[in-house]
Amino acid sequence: MKAALILANGSVFRGESIGATADRVCEMVFNTSMTGYQEILTDPSYAGQGIVMSYPLIGNYGINQEDNESQRPWAEAFIVRHLARRGSNFRCEGNLDTYLKQYDITGIQGVDTRALTRILRSEGTMNGMITCAEHFHVEDCLARIRAYRVEGTVEKVTRRAVQVCPAMGEQRLRVAMMDYGVKENMIRCLQKRGCQVTVYPAHTPASTVLEGGFDGVMLSNGPGDPADNVEIIREVKALYDSSLPLFAVCLGHQLLALATGAKTRKMGFGHRGGNHPVKHLAAGRCFITSQNHGYVVDADSVDPSVAQVSHVNVNDGTVEGLEYRRPLCFTVQFHPEASPGPEDTESLFDRFTACMAVASKNRMGGDR
Repeated sequence: MKAALILANGSVFRGESIGATADRVCEMVFNTSMTGYQEILTDPSYAGQGIVMSYPLIGNYGINQEDNESQRPWAEAFIVRHLARRGSNFRCEGNLDTYLKQYDITGIQGVDTRALTRILRSEGTMNGMITCAEHFHVEDCLARIRAYRVEGTVEKVTRRAVQVCPAMGEQRLRVAMMDYGVKENMIRCLQKRGCQVTVYPAHTPASTVLEGGFDGVMLSNGPGDPADNVEIIREVKALYDSSLPLFAVCLGHQLLALATGAKTRKMGFGHRGGNHPVKHLAAGRCFITSQNHGYVVDADSVDPSVAQVSHVNVNDGTVEGLEYRRPLCFTVQFHPEASPGPEDTESLFDRFTACMAVASKNRMGGDR
């Protein structure tokens, strides 16, 4: 079946339908990863978005149930140059086309994803529409495309109930994870370090968490414009005002910045892929990171009496991390859980668990 992708700037790309065949309007973004398409599709941070894969061959190792980053894929649409019809891998349990159909994700293949990526880089992320209609009027499609806005996504992807995830091996610490769209590997990174992780829905009051006897709090990644989450930001400020160790990633990093008086802004085309270089300023070292975000903390808005920039993106100089003056509190824009992507920065979880151990020891000393 034929399909077409129409962008908000009027560009039309024609190709072949994959996945579901329903018309789909969403924000089009591109990802530069060569592998990890299943983790990308199931990353809740892509809610409300269509993903353009810049690497030309996608689906070549199939689908399996172990690589999901959440219970289901959240992307609205999927755009590839060539979709492999069969997966070749000893872990393969199915093909990507069937997977897209199963979860009602509209897709298109056979388009020039290099040209598409260049448009999104030069003109910025924009809305688009995939249609399988045999006849369509571009102007009618553009009216729908331009009216679309990504909103309500955190409420869409967060858990509906509290979930307790036991530690792998001996339990040493208890962590509260605020689920704004958390990736499963983020939870596993804490579990394998001896943490029991209690995952809370996004709108859980801070008082509930602070009364839970936890050793630390982690603010997860998630989708959408961070400034839209007014109520959540208020609760994040209450968590910040406590003495618990606090570690935040991606959307959580942005929410904490907003809660402490900084501002965020939308980027031209964002950072999405497993190959983004980040410099840790204090160490003078560069790391290759996995990223997925379209908003960034404005460096000029960060109050130096509250926090200082700890990491910057080597390509464009944007903020990639904040070190807070408040004890035992740090955040990063990139994904240290590294799936998909490199493992250069997974040691940040070691730092977080060390902070919690110190705080726990201090509390026990005070109790005596």
